[in-house]
Amino acid sequence: MVKYKEYVNRMLALNRQLFEEFQRIHDMYTLNEEPHQDEFNRVGEKVMKVVREYEQKLCQTQEGTYNQYTSKLAQKFQDEVRARFPMIDHVGIITKTSPAFALKKINL
Repeated sequence: MVKYKEYVNRMLALNRQLFEEFQRIHDMYTLNEEPHQDEFNRVGEKVMKVVREYEQKLCQTQEGTYNQYTSKLAQKFQDEVRARFPMIDHVGIITKTSPAFALKKINL
């Protein structure tokens, strides 16, 4: 198996409870974004920390003189995570809109 896929599988196995919770919320968020946005962001923040940690571990093991190689490896790792969680890039998005801007009239 390819190294980045091993790291994705290891990450999912060692953090099984977190990723199962995120999968449940991810599925609900996919169907209807707005009511699940806050919970998706809250759990997604924890998931993104774990994903970044494993991406860093993967790239550190492959670091050398080929800097371009590690960036491509990181991209493949991220693509593999996106294949399992397509909406993961939506973590942190705030969808609430601010009230419309209005000028107060001055009565003279």
